[in-house]
Amino acid sequence: MRNYYETTRNALLVTGARQIGKTYSIRQFGKSFKSFVEINFIEMPEAVELFKGAKSSGDMLLRLSALTSVPLIKGETLVFFDEVQECPEIVTAIKFLVDEGSYRYILSGSLLGVELKDLRSEPVGYIGVKDMYPLDFEEFISCVGISDAVIGSLREAWKRREAVNEFVHGKIMELFRLYLIVGGMPAAVSRYIESNNLQEVMAVQQDIIRLYKRDIARYDPGNKLYIEEIFNLIPPELNAKNKRFILKRLNEHAKFDRVESSFLWLTNAGTALPVYNVEEPKVPLLLARSRNLFKLFQNDVGLLASQYAEGIQLRIINGDKDINFDSVYENAVAQKLAAHGIATYYYNNKKRGELDFVIALGGKVLPIEVKSGKDYETHRALSNIMDCKEYDLQQAVVFNNDNLRVAGKIVYAPVYMAMFLEKENTAPAYYKVYLSGL
Repeated sequence: MRNYYETTRNALLVTGARQIGKTYSIRQFGKSFKSFVEINFIEMPEAVELFKGAKSSGDMLLRLSALTSVPLIKGETLVFFDEVQECPEIVTAIKFLVDEGSYRYILSGSLLGVELKDLRSEPVGYIGVKDMYPLDFEEFISCVGISDAVIGSLREAWKRREAVNEFVHGKIMELFRLYLIVGGMPAAVSRYIESNNLQEVMAVQQDIIRLYKRDIARYDPGNKLYIEEIFNLIPPELNAKNKRFILKRLNEHAKFDRVESSFLWLTNAGTALPVYNVEEPKVPLLLARSRNLFKLFQNDVGLLASQYAEGIQLRIINGDKDINFDSVYENAVAQKLAAHGIATYYYNNKKRGELDFVIALGGKVLPIEVKSGKDYETHRALSNIMDCKEYDLQQAVVFNNDNLRVAGKIVYAPVYMAMFLEKENTAPAYYKVYLSGL
């Protein structure tokens, strides 16, 4: 957030699923200003009515000063409007407040991905949008006490394609298995750090799932959509042999066009992560995307694990290699890629087989397989696609439980190293056209 405000005078809109720590993060950021004002339109319904009648930016600032006892210091105040879905007028008015220039502004709220389309004229050019996600694995291990120096050494091992110290590797894998259970929801992570009690963590996770379902019920009172049914099907669909979401399990006669709005609701609400099929592993991958063939992952791997049968947590913690936890591993990787803003797809071909993920980094396609068991070197589809001269793929990654090693074009890497997959900025920083000769 600090970098954003250093480069622009615009307001910032923070979006993301419920319970991922948006409000907490903004309040922490607000401590870097001399003055921080928070207006919550649910807790202060009178503020909604007050701003509705404002006729100018000066009028709005006058009304703002009437709502708070916090001093408004010109150039040194951050104003936080929370639950802005309750006051669409404030989103429109941000344009005029930014132009007026006295203070800095940040906005957030619940289900903004769903509700933004209903808010009045989002002021393009005056507001930036920042998507927030649950804590990823790197953030999680920082919270539980792993130093930046250790994380830096892991990053160097990834860059150099070198094995990690075996003791360190074992400890980080232990933490990764813990992350699969605790996940990245701040309340769940905080409960674990306070208590080390996984039963209490699961209670927090079940509360979050119930909250999500209440949101769904509120938006689907007539049961016209399939939102909750789709949400409930995510864990069993990911655990099936073919992880692709099968519409017939939702309804024998279901067609994608009829239920598309329900899938989009879950995606826009930030509670689900779709990974679409591509017909060919060629850039740009978006052009080969099939909009009605996809896998659907949970927004948080801890929430996913909490929905499986009792006993899975203990088996994950113990690192039981005889049990297939691919769905949980894949969800953690999908979650990490989404948090890094990497567009993620999968590839499936009747002749060549299926690849778990296909992404583009540095203008090149990178196939990814995710294996939770001991037979991770068996990957028929990946071998087929890497041998295909038509695609000329230079490298692939197989994430698994063991230490890093390289075999030909394939990098076998510990699954926690998915945190080092990041987009490269390949666009030129500066370019100017000289017109003096015309």
